[in-house]
Amino acid sequence: MIDDVTALVREVARTLVLPRFRHLDAADVREKAPGDVVTVADAEAERALTAGLTALLPGSAVVGEEAVAADPRVRDRIGDEGAVWVVDPVDGTANFAAGRTPFAMMVALLQGGETAAAWILDVPGDRMVVAERGSGAYLDGVRIPANTGVPARGTLTGSVPTRYLPEELRHEVDARGPELGTVTSGKHCAGYEYPAVATGAQQFALFWHVMPWDHVPGALIVRESGGTVRHFDGSEYRPASGGPGLVVAGNADIWDLVHATLVVTGH
Repeated sequence: MIDDVTALVREVARTLVLPRFRHLDAADVREKAPGDVVTVADAEAERALTAGLTALLPGSAVVGEEAVAADPRVRDRIGDEGAVWVVDPVDGTANFAAGRTPFAMMVALLQGGETAAAWILDVPGDRMVVAERGSGAYLDGVRIPANTGVPARGTLTGSVPTRYLPEELRHEVDARGPELGTVTSGKHCAGYEYPAVATGAQQFALFWHVMPWDHVPGALIVRESGGTVRHFDGSEYRPASGGPGLVVAGNADIWDLVHATLVVTGH
């Protein structure tokens, strides 16, 4: 199953997403909500992934970002007891539509409401990160070692897309972020940020919006590489979580440091 999904994701990306990159017409891009764009590639790739994934696992359901946009009730399947695929056909659509990188394709398999496996493909770079619960996370077939160290305060690197944060929290991040080290606004692509934390390219990421297709795949990958994904209140992130605010970190000690530094009490 792991190899079959890996092959499917790469095939859909190669045939339906990459050919559209920097070749989108105006009619190929629309705004589904203020500031939130979708392209013809998103829709075509989600349809292909849905068909391919349900063929691999007959009887399974699919929760795709575009399907939920069309019918919000689809999201309720996250809590189903059976097999459920969570799909983001093009993560980082704003980058993709503007002809920029990074952008990714993300898939996760839920069993009984918990994440059993996850796939994130860096589409332009053709780099695949895969995780299976209890079996580790792998980048192009090589196991990602656990992050065990904690960089000295002032030397961490992380991302916080502050434009989405409530005003009080945004001010806190702006004021106290330099205490941790280098804090950027991120790449506007969760499919980049999660693997970056898992591999140690950065030590943390902070998110406000918590949509399952953005976080379910990456959360398993980070955890299987020794990392921590928790809400601002310290509770563990789960696929059905709906509350705002996540801190993603390379390990629990880094999570504690970032949380204590950036998150305002009460958020």
